[in-house]
Amino acid sequence: MDTLLYPLEWFVAAIMVGWHKLFSLVGLPEASGWTWALSIAGLVIVLRILLIPLFVKQIHASRRMQLVQPEMQKIQAKYKGKKDPESRAKQQEEMMELYRTTGTNPLGSCLPILLQAPFFFALFRVLNNLSKIADGRHDEIGFLTKSLAGQAESSKLFGAKLSDTFMGTDGWGSAKWVAILLIVLMSATSFITQHQLMRRNMPKAALEGPMAKQQQIIIYLMPIFFAISGVNFPIGVLIYWFVTNVWTMGQQWFVIHRMPTPGSAAEKKLEERNRAKGREHKTVTMDDLRKANEGKPKGRFAQAMEKAQEQAREQQGLKTGARPAGASKVSMSKKKAAASDDVVESSVVETPAATNPVRENGRATKAPQTGPRNQPKKNTPRSKRKK
Repeated sequence: MDTLLYPLEWFVAAIMVGWHKLFSLVGLPEASGWTWALSIAGLVIVLRILLIPLFVKQIHASRRMQLVQPEMQKIQAKYKGKKDPESRAKQQEEMMELYRTTGTNPLGSCLPILLQAPFFFALFRVLNNLSKIADGRHDEIGFLTKSLAGQAESSKLFGAKLSDTFMGTDGWGSAKWVAILLIVLMSATSFITQHQLMRRNMPKAALEGPMAKQQQIIIYLMPIFFAISGVNFPIGVLIYWFVTNVWTMGQQWFVIHRMPTPGSAAEKKLEERNRAKGREHKTVTMDDLRKANEGKPKGRFAQAMEKAQEQAREQQGLKTGARPAGASKVSMSKKKAAASDDVVESSVVETPAATNPVRENGRATKAPQTGPRNQPKKNTPRSKRKK
């Protein structure tokens, strides 16, 4: 784990130190907790700017998922109550065909979140090791020297150190109150972000069904999750989390305002604004997705799912004793070659001497077999050949 996270820790420390020097040149005190808190906010800005291309892909992926939601519900209703393997396989095939023709990747909307997680843990480790770096018990991390680590460790924000945690401090001092404030702010910003996404930027079809109910439950469970996990995180990590949520909320508001999902309430408001300004309103449909994806090669997700389905069909065919539909021509040719060898072997005529054993001294002895397999080899010496 240390080897894998060290490059990310080095990157996180370098960005923090760079912002700290910049704010110090502007005139902020070097040892102030506000200077280091703003440095953490600067780290968030740098990471989110680097993730903008992935965020654009996430928007397109989530929009496609919301557009194909009605078609997915039709497929689920078609095979509702059918639990046999053939029906499940057909349902998966139809859903994969829908994903392929529309260019939809269900995992595309998770990329920014997955890529942010390693940096989050790297920042947690950097802040957690500030005291060890300052005391010499931990090696310096890039530009984060012992003096800078000691300066960051001793800096305070509202009387709380950046490395303090809610559970790691005794009594009800300033560290716990700052942690509670940041946890409440994190929960509020996360709830507002998810709520505006569910209420304003989703079509009616996406708000129905079991998946929509699960998402609504998750919205109300997120504050509880933040409260449980946030009590163990340092103040600096809570600042990072809060600033990340603020950035996400603003970025999502811009997307909902300018590029809403087709069929959502936000799109109707955009259409009204365009009509008031005399602009033509364009919307994306399923036919547009199919035309845009027509002729394109299959993506990695579609290839992986098709391979998994083919393996599942082969296993099902082995269980039932039937030949899988996706059997290769090579395996069939091997079977034909094996069958021809059996025919050749069976065509050898057995002699009476081979069928009737010869009795010597009252005992049955095995007669010598004849055939091409028992013929003497050409290179074998005459003295060693079998008589």
